[in-house]
Amino acid sequence: MSRFLSRLSRPAAIQDALDEFVGLGRADFLQKYGFKPARDYFVIDPRTGIEADSKAIVGVAFGYQFPEQGALKPEEFSGGDATVVPLLQSLGFKVIHKSSASAGEDWTRREVELIVADYLDMLTRELTGQRYNKTAHRKRLLEHLPGRSNGSIEFKHANISAVLVELGFPYLRGYKPRVNFQRRLLTEIVSEQAGRYKELDRAALSAVEMPVVPAEFEDFRKVKAPAPPARMAARDEDAAYVARPPIKRDYLERESQNRSLGLAGEEFALRFERWRLIELGVGQLAEKVEHVSQTQGDGLGYDIRSFETDGSERFIEVKTTSFGERTPFFVSANEVRFARSRPEEFRLYRLFDFRQAPRLFELAGPIESHCALDPTTYRASFG
Repeated sequence: MSRFLSRLSRPAAIQDALDEFVGLGRADFLQKYGFKPARDYFVIDPRTGIEADSKAIVGVAFGYQFPEQGALKPEEFSGGDATVVPLLQSLGFKVIHKSSASAGEDWTRREVELIVADYLDMLTRELTGQRYNKTAHRKRLLEHLPGRSNGSIEFKHANISAVLVELGFPYLRGYKPRVNFQRRLLTEIVSEQAGRYKELDRAALSAVEMPVVPAEFEDFRKVKAPAPPARMAARDEDAAYVARPPIKRDYLERESQNRSLGLAGEEFALRFERWRLIELGVGQLAEKVEHVSQTQGDGLGYDIRSFETDGSERFIEVKTTSFGERTPFFVSANEVRFARSRPEEFRLYRLFDFRQAPRLFELAGPIESHCALDPTTYRASFG
């Protein structure tokens, strides 16, 4: 085994490479990294059942485990039953011998059109509060998508979520966006179908503009959640630049302007912050927490003035959404500048799933250190 391959030891790195393979599609994945199609050995993705070119997967996985060195080039190591196969098997992956050029086939236009139409139907029902059954939808899809597995359909749903977020739409609960996908085809079809789906437009507009009353919430013990990993925003750094698709209406920006939702989120964060300090044993500081956007005005670069246990200040900006944790949010230039000027004291509280079961995660310091920040619109996203 080559000196490079002997260092590859993380199953998660192999899975990351497989995820990218499934998301981009076989042709784009091989072209991106300069590998030729495999002739004999294919590794099975345990999540989707898709067969992927084993040498290419190992080469790309090396870059995931050692990002400072990047993916291995095809000429840097040999593939086959003496090197790549035993490595993959030792890491718990199934490898098959199959003389086939059709493994890991990209989705066809017809297949993508079918799954996008079904996804948008579910999304419309969810936004209007109508009940639907994801399992039943998936079973019906399988009848029309021979050769596709449950796993590959779930993965494609996550790809559709990523495109919708780029287009300014909310995404289906439970299908967190995955940023690697057949970009041109999927973006084209999602844009086309969403643009002519009038019921979806009305449902999305109603969902983001609907007023909200402050949540009746007392138990904050399970409110805190981990922030989406920063690597989601920078995972495809080497890919060619692709402009964000033109959109008719950015529903997520509309939601960010919903004053009722924003105020309810700030009041929730205010109560959470007071509870946090009491739990830490400094109840005397909890009494001093101030909702400055209401007492002093909305222009300071933060909404709440709070404290650490030693009495030092904590400045909190609150951003609230009714949708999932990877929903992009919008900040002002003033908020960005303030976060940069007070990196030790600044916190951004991102509240999500607010209408259903409010939760929040915390971003400390400069906002752009955690997510991709558009320099023109100040749209912050996690991919």
